[in-house]
Order: sequence, then structure tokens, then C-alpha cells
Amino acid sequence: MFPKPIQNSSRGWQATYQALVPTALVLWLLPLIAVAIFSIKPDVDFTTGNYWGMPSSFEGASNYGKVFFGSDMPRYLLNSVLITVPTVIGAVALSCMTGFALGVYKFRGNLLLFFMFVAGNFVPFQILMVPVRDLTLDMGLYNTKTGLVLFHIAFQTGFCTLFMRNFIRALPFELIEAARVEGVAEWRIFWFVVLPLMKPAIAALSVLIFTFIWNDYFWAVVLTQGAESQPVTAGITSFNAQYRAAYHLMSAGSIVAALPPVAMFFLMQRHFIAGLTLGAVK
Repeated sequence: MFPKPIQNSSRGWQATYQALVPTALVLWLLPLIAVAIFSIKPDVDFTTGNYWGMPSSFEGASNYGKVFFGSDMPRYLLNSVLITVPTVIGAVALSCMTGFALGVYKFRGNLLLFFMFVAGNFVPFQILMVPVRDLTLDMGLYNTKTGLVLFHIAFQTGFCTLFMRNFIRALPFELIEAARVEGVAEWRIFWFVVLPLMKPAIAALSVLIFTFIWNDYFWAVVLTQGAESQPVTAGITSFNAQYRAAYHLMSAGSIVAALPPVAMFFLMQRHFIAGLTLGAVK
């Protein structure tokens, strides 16, 4: 049973819907609005308990200036870029190949391999904390950006393979058969026939994985420490002192850290929506 379109409802329901949508939007954005307001407040507002009132003075320029020029935030941002970009490239590239193999070729164990990729997504990553940390220590990758990149690629490839395999299965198989009849090699079919058709899926998946990895906090804290390797999500905690926290600087740092994923989404919005909805309506 599909919901009734709001255009076909009574005028009373339409008015209620139009009133509730902005209210729900404000409630959903309330935490982000609070952080944005905190980021322009002076430090004294937090020591005097003025958490929710109007700022006693507007210190936005000073707070953001301290974040950029008085802390290690630029280095944390660079670390996030150096961790996120290789992870996205690696996970998407691997999943394109595994998705092609699982989606096109029929061989014994195909379904079992696919289920293994899917099952990996349901393992709670908290239970992997100790073995993964010990493994990175044994391999000499603890507290390195390389170790975090390799781990993220391994952990995200399962979901990416599920996404790509299902997308490739929805492509017209006649194109691949026609290329085989013409004698085209399998790797050329993948590179020149299938891969161009996967551009919307690659764009959508890249946005998703970029957001997942950029916003990761758990593994950033478990596998790295210090400004030389930690991403920005973990680096924000450096504004915490031993006896008090600089909430105004943490809020400003959080706003800065949230901007790249938001910008990435708006830049790729058209491809992202196309990739997610392709094949939904036939």
C-alpha cells in the first residue's frame, strides 16, 4: 500500500503538512544550530553558564582564527584528506572489479563469496577493536595513516561490493554478450563497456564512502594518536584541556570539520541521486 500523495489530500491536511515540515526540519537541525551558535560565543559564556542565551559578544572571527592559526587543525584536516581520498579510491576500485566478477561470471562458489562480502557488513566493528589494534602493532602500522587507510579499505570493500554487484546485475547483459561475440577480451569489456555505465554508481558510492571515512571517529581513536596521524574528527578533542574544555573552539572546529562532506555532497548531488535511483523506475 503506497501513501496517498499530499496533493490529493484535503486542504486541512496540506496546511498541517506544510506547517510540520519546517518544524521537523528545525528540530532535526537543532544540534547543528547549537554548535554553530557555540562557535561564535566567547569562552566566558561557558564559564558563567550562559549556554543557551544570546552571546555576550560575537567572537566568531577570533574563535575560527584560533582554530586555523593557533592549533594543529590544518594538519588534522590534511591527515583526513590523506586518509579519506586513498580509501575512497581503493575501496571503489576494488569493489568495481569484485562486483564485475560476482555480477557477470557464473562459477561455483559465486553466491558463497557474495554472502561472505555481505556477512562482513553485519559484524559489529567494536568486537574487532582489540584484534585489529594488535594486528596493526604487529605489522608496524599502528599510529600511521597507511594503517588506517588499509583498514578502512578492507572494512568498506564488503559494502561497496554489495552495491556494485547489484548495480552491474541490473545492466543489460546483452551488451556484454555482444562484445564477447565480437571477440573483445574480458578486461576490455570491463574497462570500455561496463565501467562507463557504472559512472552514476561510482559517483554515488564515492560520496557515501567519503562521508563514512571522513566522519569516522572510533577507528581514528583506536588506531592513531597524535597530530602526525590523527584525522580531524579525533583532532577536535585536542581542544580539551586537563581540567576544562574549550567548547567554543571545539564547536568552531566541528563546523570546519563538517564542511568538506557537505561540500562533497552538493558538488556531486546530481550524480549521487542519479546513482541511487537508477533502475528504481522502469
